[in-house]
Amino acid sequence: MSYKKCANSISLAWTGASGAPYGLKLLSCLLAADYQVFLMISSAARVVLATEHDVKLSANPEKAREQLLEYFDSQALSLSGELHVLGKDEWFSPPASGSAAPKQMVVCPCSTGTLAAIATGMSNNLLERAADVVLKERGQLILVPRETPFSAIHLEHMLSLTRNGATIMPAAPGFYHNPKSVEDLVNFMVSRILDHLGIEHELTSRWGYGQSQPQDIDN
Repeated sequence: MSYKKCANSISLAWTGASGAPYGLKLLSCLLAADYQVFLMISSAARVVLATEHDVKLSANPEKAREQLLEYFDSQALSLSGELHVLGKDEWFSPPASGSAAPKQMVVCPCSTGTLAAIATGMSNNLLERAADVVLKERGQLILVPRETPFSAIHLEHMLSLTRNGATIMPAAPGFYHNPKSVEDLVNFMVSRILDHLGIEHELTSRWGYGQSQPQDIDN
């Protein structure tokens, strides 16, 4: 398959951690922002997606691409970007090489297994290689782990990755914006990811803007 170079391109990966709604929302926002998205989906991620969001994706990358576009269309979303779904062995795709890979990549959700593989430079599949490329090329790698509690092994991998330039952004939504739904919590996390990517959005209100001050409470 041939690919065309695009000014706004990004790599996105979904792995087997809980948090499929985060990944779906982030993908829709990237496409709505007119990005070319290279999406990598692990086999465990497909299981999680079917379990948490009732979206069943084919293991065939092109079929999965069609299914995702149909899903977004059913949600009446206006998406102007370009989506490429890549298989784990597509070594000739842009994310596999430092000479062509996007400078930004997000793994959302990120399993602790994927976290470990990236931290140790395993590169056993395209997803791991793509993350390794972004790190070695001094690009922007954001990892969104969803696990609790974290073991010392998990924390050591996070510290190693942070020291090597990655951003660790655990899926830990705040509540100061008074969420009324699960969607509000999802939007909170996705909005923080978009902030770090430098992508404008209106998913949530900004701290200090349009917020009323809490009234003093007598003890």
